[in-house]
Amino acid sequence: MKKSISILLIAFLMSCSSTQLVESWKNLDIETYEPYKVLVIGLTSDETARQQFEEKLKSELALRGYEAMVSFDVFDKTPNTDKMTVEDLDALESKLIADGFDTILLTKIVGVENKTPYRRDYKNYDETYRRFKDEYLKYQEISHNPDYYEEFQIYKAETTVYCICPTKDRELIWKGYINITDPRSIEKTVTDYVKLVIVVLEEELLINPLEITKEEKS
Repeated sequence: MKKSISILLIAFLMSCSSTQLVESWKNLDIETYEPYKVLVIGLTSDETARQQFEEKLKSELALRGYEAMVSFDVFDKTPNTDKMTVEDLDALESKLIADGFDTILLTKIVGVENKTPYRRDYKNYDETYRRFKDEYLKYQEISHNPDYYEEFQIYKAETTVYCICPTKDRELIWKGYINITDPRSIEKTVTDYVKLVIVVLEEELLINPLEITKEEKS
């Protein structure tokens, strides 16, 4: 990950965000990229999360002057439980190109990791002066409370940007690996995730930054 991205994201990662950029990769053959029409796809069985995510990302791209559509409005809306074949994907790509799309932004969960942190509370606790009874009283709950070790999950997400220009294959432009820690609220998680993706794409010169008008500055 580039040093400039790390510096830019310090403030974001020190916030209460549930998302964290783990790794960012950019095609070395591409210095800048200017998408025209973007299809936003969220791969998840959670329809609510998918719709909120796609709509949020679509709105952020629109604010930056890009035409974007969500998979809900592009894919066939009739129920289809069958997996797509290579032929299906080829046909979809041809249709997207014919409809003026040149970019696909795809996000999916690629893994889940369980974590068990040690719950601690050091408020008003002097580490330089403690005795056996103080130590025992503080931590005896370990023997009586099965929830003393609190489990949570880290979802491993991946977002990729593809160019589907008519004269090229599905060329990978950018890929980012993002951890989502113990998501409790779909709305907050979606907001944090989209905000992080947008920040990185702006820094990588793959989308334009949000322009601030003079009225907004004053």
